[in-house]
Amino acid sequence: MTREEQKQWIQKQMEGIGIALSDIQAEQFERYYEMLIEKNKVMNLTAITDFEDVVTKHFVDSVILPPQWIPNPEKTALIDVGTGAGFPGIPLKIVYPEMKVVLLDSLNKRIVFLQELIAALGLEKIEAVHARAEDGARDLRYREQFDLCVSRAVSNLSTLSEYCLPFLRVGGMFVSYKSGEVDEEVKKAGKGIRMLGGTIQEKRIFSLPGSDMGRSFIVIRKEQKTAGQYPRKAGVPAKRPL
Repeated sequence: MTREEQKQWIQKQMEGIGIALSDIQAEQFERYYEMLIEKNKVMNLTAITDFEDVVTKHFVDSVILPPQWIPNPEKTALIDVGTGAGFPGIPLKIVYPEMKVVLLDSLNKRIVFLQELIAALGLEKIEAVHARAEDGARDLRYREQFDLCVSRAVSNLSTLSEYCLPFLRVGGMFVSYKSGEVDEEVKKAGKGIRMLGGTIQEKRIFSLPGSDMGRSFIVIRKEQKTAGQYPRKAGVPAKRPL
């Protein structure tokens, strides 16, 4: 495909989930793909490199959140915990440019790439932060400062909740992107989520359009402030889930 054809294909795929991209936004996604593949030659960012697969399994997958979950983007502060190559945070930022976004990752090489990407795409009101979630959530600049937390990280839901819920204001929402069936994982995480001040609000299972991928969203609402002892010190949430 030519670059113009790629942009048009991105727009078509986004139209399929009800998102109308401007030419500028389509250009940003196309540039994102180019930079992702180029950087992937020297560091491990993604195992998915085919253009159409990246658009479907990274870009579309990142932004398929129901729009009612982000009703007022200009008043929404979002944090993407364990963002990796920028998913889902940067695609969400491209689609909702007025939203304030923080990308958090523990590997500085990825943060450097994301900072280069942010500059190249001309994105504003977004920062990439190098920190483990357990440390970032104790930083007063970030603790309980966000309306929405998202994560495509592969940790179990109990561990992810300890990473993510401390970043949310009371009334905020954590959306965990998962693959396929999640009933047992949700059941095991329930007690820990309540200890962290959260309540499981919704579980949404669907198929990713244009692929055979089964996807799930687990939605957790922050009902009360997270106790000061959480998150526990680095490494503990993964080794001993609540």
